[in-house]
Amino acid sequence: MDLLTPILVGIGLSMDCLAVALACGTSLKSGRWQVALTAGLAFGGFQAGMTIVGWAAGASFIEIISPYDHWVAFFLLAGIGVKMILEAVRDDCEGERVNLLHVTSLLTLSLATSIDALAVGLSFAFLHTSILVPAAIIGTVTFIFSVTGVFAGAKLAGLLGRKIEIIGGVILIALGLRVLVEHLFNAGIT
Repeated sequence: MDLLTPILVGIGLSMDCLAVALACGTSLKSGRWQVALTAGLAFGGFQAGMTIVGWAAGASFIEIISPYDHWVAFFLLAGIGVKMILEAVRDDCEGERVNLLHVTSLLTLSLATSIDALAVGLSFAFLHTSILVPAAIIGTVTFIFSVTGVFAGAKLAGLLGRKIEIIGGVILIALGLRVLVEHLFNAGIT
């Protein structure tokens, strides 16, 4: 397999992570490097890991999860999005924001954004290709996009204030809806 294919796949898979990192970067007041590196490592690690899991699991596992993977991704992304919107419109400015340093939020978002990587790994298995180099490339691309997203989100927050948190929440909900709609219409409504 050429190197361009996993790079392009990595870019495609990392778009959800970029959007999540942008959304979460909007609520940062400090610690951008720590959050950016944590998000990059988690999102990149999950993308690479889920690609390997998909490759290793083969067709039997994907058949078990595929009927409802889109629902899982939708509820995880929409739930975090709604939480961000509610926190942005609350009167108390001291409320806890979606924090990528909080283990539960980080794992939830990492899992939600990496479900598609499972299917990508499966497709690599069908192509009888090795997985370590493509998974590493996918993880690296996702890391770069995620780190960039956190910083870009923080910059947008400086320009737009708390409105950007609402936009970030709407983006997460839209991502969840996109995953759900794509799967429902591509596979017939389930």
